[in-house]
Amino acid sequence: MGEKGAKLTGTSSERAAALAEALTPIGEITTRKMFGGNGVFGDGVMFALVDSGGSTFMRVSDETRMHYEAAGSSAHGRMPYYAVPEAVLTDDDQLLEWASKALAVAKAATA
Repeated sequence: MGEKGAKLTGTSSERAAALAEALTPIGEITTRKMFGGNGVFGDGVMFALVDSGGSTFMRVSDETRMHYEAAGSSAHGRMPYYAVPEAVLTDDDQLLEWASKALAVAKAATA
């Protein structure tokens, strides 16, 4: 979830836990340590990640990617995840909206 060989940091774990708590209105949210960062899961489907540096990324589709790009976000490597702007992370309503869409995208990709 971070750069190759990156180690899991306290910042990553703390931010993932805080994100999971903030997203409880959209369902059962869990986190799992993965590749130096944390995966964030809704109903068992990974839809977000917190990298080893503590940055948050959410799953995108061709339809939702434009919202992230318009906000100045960049992709997480070659994965279909884009950075979540700080303005979204600090606005509860926007965060829930973006996370709901990311979860729907992730569920559709696994169907």
